[in-house]
Amino acid sequence: MHMGINNFRAINVNGQLMELQSPQVMGILNITPDSFYAGSRKQTEADILSRTRQILEEGASIIDIGAYSSRPNAEHISPDEEMQRLRTALHLINRDFPDAVISIDTFRADVARMCVEEYGAAIINDISAGQMDEQMFTTIAQLGVPYIIMHMQGTPQDMQTNPRYENLLKEVFFYFSEKVQRLRDLGVKDIILDPGFGFGKTLEHNYQLMNHLEEFSVFDLPLLVGISRKSMIYKLLGNTPEEALNGTSILNTIALLKGANILRVHDVKAATEAIAIVQKMKSCNAF
Repeated sequence: MHMGINNFRAINVNGQLMELQSPQVMGILNITPDSFYAGSRKQTEADILSRTRQILEEGASIIDIGAYSSRPNAEHISPDEEMQRLRTALHLINRDFPDAVISIDTFRADVARMCVEEYGAAIINDISAGQMDEQMFTTIAQLGVPYIIMHMQGTPQDMQTNPRYENLLKEVFFYFSEKVQRLRDLGVKDIILDPGFGFGKTLEHNYQLMNHLEEFSVFDLPLLVGISRKSMIYKLLGNTPEEALNGTSILNTIALLKGANILRVHDVKAATEAIAIVQKMKSCNAF
């Protein structure tokens, strides 16, 4: 197993360098009524603030705010509705946690622009890697923020209908190389790759990706892994999202050993513990 890949990176977050030498945790704040994991849905002002506080106190360095549920078969909401939900949350977080580093989980360029320009959002996390809004790449280039691109086959509405690949890794790598080239040509500096576990992939596809995760080091870009409480865990183990924390920690540990730089999770404390243990082990070299 390859150890200590991708251990020299930093991304520019609101003018500050965020080191990824030690992996970072991104805590999930879902302001959606229909996220797949009920424990992460936050609606009221009090809910949003208490969840934000929890994410930060447990040791996350990034809060990822999503107003559009991307679970399989999720309802499609309008840009206005998405913006309204985000405005509410961003106003509260900026007021009470002005130093928080905020990532916006959106595939819409207008939404991304509003969040960065009006509320100082630091990162855009796009599940469609520009495929669901042709303005996204140029918008990111203008905004100058780090951009997370995820691999997905299809759209959230149809991605799990019948995912098929001739050669999964080859297709995912081609997808990323083409997007990274276009972004580089536009002048985008900080690009983060997310293999997209659970997005247009069967259980086997997901484990195939995890088994080959270290090969993403060929891109020489930071790697984000988001497997928190997903069906690749609970369908394999025969339990539920609510019971999938142990499986999540196991997969996160494997991902860290294979070079993950950012863990996107519901359970921040468990992820910071996985990082502490893996980092300790890596630092204890034999004589």
